[in-house]
Amino acid sequence: MSRIQQRFEKLAGQGRTALIPYITAGDPHPDLTVGLMHTLVEAGADILELGVPFSDPMADGPVIQKATERALVHGVSLRDCLGMVREFRERDAETPVVLMGYLNPVEVMGYTAFAAEAAAAGVDGVLTVDMPPEESEDLVAALKGKGLDPIYLLAPTSDAGRIERICNLASGFVYYVSIKGVTGAAHFDLEPVRAKLAEIRSHTRLPVGVGFGIKDAETAGAVASVADAVVVGSAIVSRIATLADDPVALTGELRAFVASLRAAMDKERLE
Repeated sequence: MSRIQQRFEKLAGQGRTALIPYITAGDPHPDLTVGLMHTLVEAGADILELGVPFSDPMADGPVIQKATERALVHGVSLRDCLGMVREFRERDAETPVVLMGYLNPVEVMGYTAFAAEAAAAGVDGVLTVDMPPEESEDLVAALKGKGLDPIYLLAPTSDAGRIERICNLASGFVYYVSIKGVTGAAHFDLEPVRAKLAEIRSHTRLPVGVGFGIKDAETAGAVASVADAVVVGSAIVSRIATLADDPVALTGELRAFVASLRAAMDKERLE
């Protein structure tokens, strides 16, 4: 059983929803990433999503695009990201870590080598945004061969056939993109999300996480009432951008913000 599955089963037994914060590896500086990962866990994160910097992050909005640019200024590579996970594991052997990124760096490394190195570093799941399920057989085989969970995105426009195909390939959890657009985009409406989650759950018993557009504790609490996980990215990364030059203030701000998300989610689920 993977660390991701174990974590979801534990939370389900507690009647709680997973909180999955996202940060970009190397933003605002490579020396800070591992410390920020620990801060997120201490503040209430259940699973960490670590973004792999890439020069053309097509699914990401301007906030995370700029984070990627800041990381790439420092030359942060996929191997550097694996090194950060390896360092994180020196203190935390339990919190699942999902790498989120794009296919090109994985292709350059090679599927087999990447899967082996990611597993050795302590990665638990991999989300490659631009890898369509129809072409992912070899990558999925490499990942599952090393005990890694392939994570896939589903969208408001995903029809029943595509939901079925993706759910058959995925493990760990599936990630529902709650809006039509890029990360950090506009208005959040819970009712269409509730309806789509019901449709997705008719095809799978995997936990379903919801992300894109969750900006504050109120929204996180609302999503926690219908989802198995709440994924928060741009709202965290924007705080990193604002306080990039003050690591102490940045750590305090992230700790307070993530704790507010956790409190709102628990209040919604446990009341």
